[in-house]
Amino acid sequence: MTGTTRSSSGLGDRRKRLLFRCWHRGTREMDLILGRFADAEIGNLSDAELDELEALLEVNDPDLYAAITGDKVLPADVTGALFARIKAHPVADGGV
Repeated sequence: MTGTTRSSSGLGDRRKRLLFRCWHRGTREMDLILGRFADAEIGNLSDAELDELEALLEVNDPDLYAAITGDKVLPADVTGALFARIKAHPVADGGV
């Protein structure tokens, strides 16, 4: 699986935009990490969680990837509860 499995129909403009941004990061690794998380969770995120996701999307890919893999620490203002959920979310499909 290399792309979104979730339709954006039924999502508001903000959620559609965030879903797109999660799948179009610039590095494939971050596309898969954030895209798969967004596919699974974008419809259920609160406004505060959407704010947190938007802040995370402003972090450049190498720094965000390093933080997710534990090689770097990001500022506390972008590493709240949603960041922890993203880190814990399965990256690979069950068949991979």
